Amino acid sequence: MINETLLEILRCPESMQTLSIAETALIDKVNERIKTGSQKNVGGEVVETPLTAGLVREDGKILYPIRDDIPVLLIDEGIKLA
Repeated sequence: MINETLLEILRCPESMQTLSIAETALIDKVNERIKTGSQKNVGGEVVETPLTAGLVREDGKILYPIRDDIPVLLIDEGIKLA
């Protein structure tokens, strides 16, 4: 998973808010929406690949996926939560 020191310096590329590891319940909720085809990313595309982990922005509005233990901190790849 993400090293604690790295997590302390990572920031949302859009708002510069801090990020934290997403809870399993949140990942499960997002994956349910992915399964139904209703989950979109910030870029407006339907997310098709289920998540195993992610980093959630401090305000709880965006989740950045972690793929192959690498956080994908691209604004358009962020997943809208609310």
